Amino acid sequence: MARLRLGVVISGRGSNLQALLDAAADPTYPAEVALVVSNVARAAGLARAEAAGVPIRTIPHGDFVDRPGFEAAMDGELRNAGVDLVCLAGFLRVLTPWFVTRWHDRLINIHPSLLPAFPGLDTHAKALAAGVRWTGCTVHHVRCTVDSGPILIQAAVPILPDDTEASLATRVLTQEHRCYPLAVRWIAEGRTSIVGERVIVDGVEAANPLGLLNPAS
Repeated sequence: MARLRLGVVISGRGSNLQALLDAAADPTYPAEVALVVSNVARAAGLARAEAAGVPIRTIPHGDFVDRPGFEAAMDGELRNAGVDLVCLAGFLRVLTPWFVTRWHDRLINIHPSLLPAFPGLDTHAKALAAGVRWTGCTVHHVRCTVDSGPILIQAAVPILPDDTEASLATRVLTQEHRCYPLAVRWIAEGRTSIVGERVIVDGVEAANPLGLLNPAS
């Protein structure tokens, strides 16, 4: 069976991109990174893609007069590369409904909180300020509202008494690197479906707010 072709879209260092590249380096993994696109010309993640022999495209959003023009260029590159699934991995632009709809159910994102808690930026600062005992990360299908959509998987991380934003971010990132390749695997193996805006994996509702304990893992 052909491997699912991923288009990974980044703006920065690309640590979640690296997790996908590492997973795809195993020939038994059911997906491959076909293209990496960045809106930032010097994004560190581009070097990670080049080191893995993956084609890259840089599409600076500032070169376009509006978001539709930028997104049309990005859409064209992804389609020309034969991408099946778009993975947002630290992409720091809000996508328009046009792009989200065009890639409906073929566009996923990873976010450093247990959505729907703490959407947007500064998630770790928000979690610490709120005094919650747990935070984590979420992989979800993208919808038109920012950081919303059917949840594929969540991993929970306890907040410790002496945590700082940096220490908390480090522990959450470790879980992100586990969750993203696993979510992509489920999709690539055809094990997921969306019913009423909820993800079903092997007949079991996927999102588990207390960790990676999905029985279909």
